[in-house]
Amino acid sequence: MKPAASRLRWLLPLLLLAVWLGIGGALGPFAGKLGEVSTNDRAAFLPQSAESTRVNDLQDSFRTSDTLPAVVVWVARDGSVAAQQRAAAARALAEAAEVPGATGKVSPPLPSEDGMALQGVVKLRADLGKKLGPAVERIEAGARDVPGTDVHVAGPAAAQKDLSEAFAGIDGILLGAALGVVLLILLLVYRSVLLPVVVITGSVFALGLACAVVYYLAERDVVRVDGQVQGILSILVIGAATDYALLLTARFREELAVHGDRFRAVGAAVRGSFGAITASAATVALGLLALLLSNLTNNRALGPVGAIGIACALLSALTFLPAVLALLGSVAFWPVRPRHGTLQAGDGDEGAAESGSRGLWARIARAVDRRPRRIWAATLLLLVAGAAFAPTLDARGVPLNEIFINDAPSAQGQRVLGEHFPGGSGNPAVVIADAGRAAEVIAATRKTEGVATAVPMTASGRPGSEPVVVDGRVLVNVTLRDAADSDAAKETVVRLRDEVHAVPGAGALVGGYTAQQYDTQQTAVHDRNLIIPVVLAIILVILVVLLRCLLLPLLLVATVALNYGATMGVSALVFTHLLGFGGTDASVPLYGFVFLVALGVDYNIFLMTRVREEALLHGTRAGTLRGLTATGGVITSAGVVLAATFAALVVIPLAFLAQIAFIVAFGVLLDTLVVRSLLVPALVRDIGSRAWWPVRSIRP
Repeated sequence: MKPAASRLRWLLPLLLLAVWLGIGGALGPFAGKLGEVSTNDRAAFLPQSAESTRVNDLQDSFRTSDTLPAVVVWVARDGSVAAQQRAAAARALAEAAEVPGATGKVSPPLPSEDGMALQGVVKLRADLGKKLGPAVERIEAGARDVPGTDVHVAGPAAAQKDLSEAFAGIDGILLGAALGVVLLILLLVYRSVLLPVVVITGSVFALGLACAVVYYLAERDVVRVDGQVQGILSILVIGAATDYALLLTARFREELAVHGDRFRAVGAAVRGSFGAITASAATVALGLLALLLSNLTNNRALGPVGAIGIACALLSALTFLPAVLALLGSVAFWPVRPRHGTLQAGDGDEGAAESGSRGLWARIARAVDRRPRRIWAATLLLLVAGAAFAPTLDARGVPLNEIFINDAPSAQGQRVLGEHFPGGSGNPAVVIADAGRAAEVIAATRKTEGVATAVPMTASGRPGSEPVVVDGRVLVNVTLRDAADSDAAKETVVRLRDEVHAVPGAGALVGGYTAQQYDTQQTAVHDRNLIIPVVLAIILVILVVLLRCLLLPLLLVATVALNYGATMGVSALVFTHLLGFGGTDASVPLYGFVFLVALGVDYNIFLMTRVREEALLHGTRAGTLRGLTATGGVITSAGVVLAATFAALVVIPLAFLAQIAFIVAFGVLLDTLVVRSLLVPALVRDIGSRAWWPVRSIRP
């Protein structure tokens, strides 16, 4: 080879490495800065066109300033509240009005009907940010001066404080847990010291680039980020980048053993895996972008942010990693280096340890070859049995006392508040109507079954005063008899809407926490019915283009959809009977579908692109068996890595993320170990060359 050409072969990898080192150094810190542009304001993630969202917008005109109420609850230890305790509570509330961040407006201590508790409301500024937590703690500390009582703080301010604390470790704890798990798995897979560090470095560089792009867009209000989206972005980028790296390095190892020359091996590895990796990334990115069709703002937020993360993972896998592999050569696999001439093209075990795994997957391939129909029938029956329980998954929302896994103080306070006061205390429904019809609307509200009290907003804050009129409208706070997160409260909201909508000329609207939960639930059902077919269509088109046939893509889409159904069925059983969840967030089934189907089809893409490649050389039957043997180790490793990274979400103590973590982790393992390893190969082996219809056959 000419010296100029030889220098060029070294120059390009060095240049790419320098670029990525610059990206890592300059943009890496953005992984820790993303929290600066994220918001955890639940009001920002309501259905865009729902009635409760319109009420939320109209409420702004009734506020002299944005506030977050903190509801202080005192429960007498001896069973009844004494006069001196009530006086002490009044003094504590007066002192709370002077806490930094308080608006100065507090309510008098109100006794419960059973005489066992008192409650008071302290309004805090909504723009306190990190100062909100200390303000709530100061209020709680002052409230403890009431002798003979147990004190709890509930309401939006307390919930916001606990939510901020839950997400406080998202930059460090979550990222550290995910990277630690991935590094351990890679060490076991590669039995190499250097290569796992290279793969992890590529993942971190991809995450830094993705966070920088998202930070730039969020700062300019192009995309919206909250703690959940931020956490999922980190997991998604690390998992996807590692998966793509596993596939590419496995192919490089195989090609290095065949060719010997590192540059030829890198080129062959990139060419051999480029189609599968690109199609995989396109499937996930387009599946996430389909969330833009959602009417829920938090769903829409995840779509572009997740797609940006996948694009950065793809870029890292196809540029940084090949550059490092070209520079390191076989040293990357030290101390177990592949030797030139030990393999023929197509004979390698992609990515796992050498003889043991190759023997395992060869045995699985032989079992599929001997009894394909029995294997696909048994696995199909197993998946259908799991899917039968999917309708039992309760996606009507997570109860307030289960939002935090560790029973946060705000959840305890809300539970105590509901024990002694009407269930809707602290989270009232809100009715906004024309001022000229206020009396009729209030009368209709009070006669609605399930309503405890209906009090119009007044300037003095005291009942009986003249209602505040803004732009010809009045606002009525409605306390419901049942807990604000209960099904009974949602039914009350439906009845309340019927009653106030029937008042002629009132233009009445019903909002508040319970109405928001109801509207979110209804919107989530609409989104699922719209987005699921779109995602399936996207995946089908990509598979048709990639595999250049129709029947096999249809089978693959059907298998991953069935895997999703089985996963949701098992999740319903686990959530209810093992973990004790009272329900799941309305967005969980849609998130689970997008992640499982888009990510699950990845492994079928990795398998079937290799099967097609081998079938062109050896025929469909041999190609299926050789493809399964060759990809078994690497795809299983990729599935374990992805499942482990999503499982790391449990370090954030929120029920929503814990549920997503279980669904994706279990579903990916089920897809990797059952669908891709047994069901799909057995179906293709049984159908034979007809699987490539409408192509007549693939011949050697």
